[in-house]
Amino acid sequence: MKKGIHPVYREVVFQDASANFAFLSRSTAKTSQTIVWTDGKEYPLYSLDISSASHPFYTGKMKYVDSAGRVERFQKKYGTSYRKKDDSKEAKKVKES
Repeated sequence: MKKGIHPVYREVVFQDASANFAFLSRSTAKTSQTIVWTDGKEYPLYSLDISSASHPFYTGKMKYVDSAGRVERFQKKYGTSYRKKDDSKEAKKVKES
């Protein structure tokens, strides 16, 4: 194996702060932070935005994010009959033909 061309493969702690969940695994991830693990040793720390502890697929809790009321604006604009209007236009075109 050539020296100097391979990334450093080491034990790294991955932490999901939103779920207060962390696990130790081997990785080549580059980090600037460290943390003391439960065994008393200091390991590099890699912060995660989402993990299996916080992902809706694994937790079974779906989070619906309605940014700026998009659903309400759509329903207000088109209401419940938006599909019927399109159908009636098609029916008129067929009758005219």
